[in-house]
Amino acid sequence: MVTLRTIPFDERLAGKLAKGPGDGVSLHWLGQAGFVIDAHGRRIVIDPYLSDSLAVKYRDTAFSHQRMASAPLTADQLGPVDLVFCTHHHTDHMDGETLNLLASRLPRLNFVVPAASHELAQQRIGVDAGRLIEVDAGDRKRIGNLELHVMRAAHETVERDDNGRHRFLGYGLGFGNVRIFHSGDTISFDGQDKEIKAFAPDLALLPVNGRSEILRTSGFAGNMTLAEAIALCDRCGIGAMIAHHYGMFAFNTITPDEIDNAAEQAPVTLHRARYGIEFRLDDA
Repeated sequence: MVTLRTIPFDERLAGKLAKGPGDGVSLHWLGQAGFVIDAHGRRIVIDPYLSDSLAVKYRDTAFSHQRMASAPLTADQLGPVDLVFCTHHHTDHMDGETLNLLASRLPRLNFVVPAASHELAQQRIGVDAGRLIEVDAGDRKRIGNLELHVMRAAHETVERDDNGRHRFLGYGLGFGNVRIFHSGDTISFDGQDKEIKAFAPDLALLPVNGRSEILRTSGFAGNMTLAEAIALCDRCGIGAMIAHHYGMFAFNTITPDEIDNAAEQAPVTLHRARYGIEFRLDDA
């Protein structure tokens, strides 16, 4: 049985990560949908947005992308990284400024990206195709000690490119007996439960910022609400969930109190992604 513990720490995240990955499986939040996962001596980073590139892009517009809180560290402070995942092409998930710095610092680092976005990934990351591991929904791969299951996501729809490849992905990450599901940006959709149940995750990392017609018509696709994310875990038999994709941009978030209050009544173990916390998965 896999259990989830929260371990507070006082030191800066950069200093903690500089020590390198240890034994076992642990996670640290980078903000938005970004996580560092240390698993059995290897470090994986998912959807790191550690720059202010969106604040520059949307400066003086109706939807300011100024950060509500500073990034917990810089791309150069992520320490040793073995693999990077991007769930889709939106900049807060595939940030050129962050990824290019990582690629330059770590010339042997590979990047798992949607095959539908391979050209954009090459351009933003600044690497040749040989450093990209292109995947699509339905793929199953073994990358070192990682078991990878690639699933569909619907950001608010299930979209494919002209070659039928999915633009939005979720990742099932298996580390021995510990299984983590990062949904990417998504709402619930037909067939999603079946895909998730087939992977049987112990922990789900799910967005909870919701969606609105105003944002949709302005070009900003939404995600599950907190209630929908909890219900998804309950239906799929996932015992623990970390709620994320909040607290980054003021126009597209929910409050921490909403998550904390929901945790008291949730049918699953619900945690709010927070800085200064190591989320530790123990395989009893």
